[in-house]
Amino acid sequence: MKRSVRNAVLAVLAITLGSAPPATLAEELPDLGEAARAELSPQTERKIGERILNEIRLREPSYIDDPEVSDYLNQLGNRLVAASSNPAGDCQFFAIRDNTVNAFAMFGGFIGVNTGTVLTAQSESELAAVLAHEVAHVTQNHLARQIAREKQQSIATMIAMALAVLAARSNSQAASAAIASAQAGTIQAQLAYSRDFEREADRLGLQTLSNAGYDVRAMGDFFARLQQAGRVYENSAPVYLRSHPLTVERMSDMQNRVDGAVYRQVPDSLDFHLLRAKLRAQMSTAREAANDFAQQLKERKHASEVAARYGLAYALLKTGDVAGAQHELDVLLASKASSPMIVRLAAEAKIAGGNPAAALTLFRQALQRYPQSRALVYGYAEALLGNREYDQGVRFLDAQIQLAASDYKLHGLQAKTFAAAGKRLQQHRAQAEFYFLQGQLGAAVEQLQFAQQSTDGNFFEQSAVDARLRELRKLQAEEAKQKRGGS
Repeated sequence: MKRSVRNAVLAVLAITLGSAPPATLAEELPDLGEAARAELSPQTERKIGERILNEIRLREPSYIDDPEVSDYLNQLGNRLVAASSNPAGDCQFFAIRDNTVNAFAMFGGFIGVNTGTVLTAQSESELAAVLAHEVAHVTQNHLARQIAREKQQSIATMIAMALAVLAARSNSQAASAAIASAQAGTIQAQLAYSRDFEREADRLGLQTLSNAGYDVRAMGDFFARLQQAGRVYENSAPVYLRSHPLTVERMSDMQNRVDGAVYRQVPDSLDFHLLRAKLRAQMSTAREAANDFAQQLKERKHASEVAARYGLAYALLKTGDVAGAQHELDVLLASKASSPMIVRLAAEAKIAGGNPAAALTLFRQALQRYPQSRALVYGYAEALLGNREYDQGVRFLDAQIQLAASDYKLHGLQAKTFAAAGKRLQQHRAQAEFYFLQGQLGAAVEQLQFAQQSTDGNFFEQSAVDARLRELRKLQAEEAKQKRGGS
């Protein structure tokens, strides 16, 4: 995490955890085991995690705000959660643009994954193995239990320790800075999960991997390759190995567990290869990426021809070569390759080529087949807005918000659609929800005040705005009270 995010996260933790005197809180901090869950409730953990993620979204440039990346990671991650020791658990996965190999679990089930991890994994099972390990850290409540070990420390040190542990998951330099600023020597020993926790995450991760239908050998293969890389580059070992120390004992235990497993050859999903192609295309200039994918296709040096052609089409569209991109996409569509990522890129090419009607048709047909694809939902809403089909856009977004009321992007698109249609009260009301769901309470209140001043709403719409404004002002007062109590 960058310095600004680190400071913001520290403030979030202080506000969320600190309202009683430090000595009282220190005495109440739990020990290992079930007590950790009893003292730090799931609701509190989730609230902390949501606030931290909101800060990352708003202030971390490396946060990837891409619905296709999010769709894929959450589809894969939720498959693993469903096969874990807590199938009813609520995890949310997000990506950080960073070439280092790393993944990290935060409070409340939020799990971050570096793009370097996706690109380094040689199979989908290997990527699933990393996520399964992190899911196990979440289901076993390891972060809260790790912090709870130092119950004799002050609450300020506990908060600093939480921050340092999270920073270590994402950036070792940030972790060092957090340790120095906290002036707490005990934090250094907490940066890596304990050996017991790591063994537990290995064991449960392997079980989850197997239950989800992936190759359990992938976990050992991936970690062994990272360990070898660490030996080759000595002090530049992957961050993942620094925050999750990979001992000989762990490797041996992992190998013993998979030796008796039945061999299972698991094919990678098409979206795994497509996502990797998209991320690779973003690593260099669009022209360089186009040349690289074209060379792969020419020499037939690729893991997936469909993915290589998709990468070429993606890169060509970024260069402005709409005709070239359309040609590659026509080949893909004719091959019957099926993925929402291909359809969305094809629709974007139609829009770029001046044929929005064809793009809307593609979106409508794809949404019938992939109704859960957030990328297609957003793409269709944006296409309706771009084609000035405001009434259709409002109806579509209303229906989507009924299904996913906490999706801030839907409210943002709704606000844009209302603005284009000239409906000011509804625009500000939707924009208020957009801000509220990102943790920007003050901005949300301001938008509702603008909505109150609008003259184009009926009695019922104005009443709804007034009621929502009272709710948010009450939340503001509660937060202000918490800040005063924690200062």
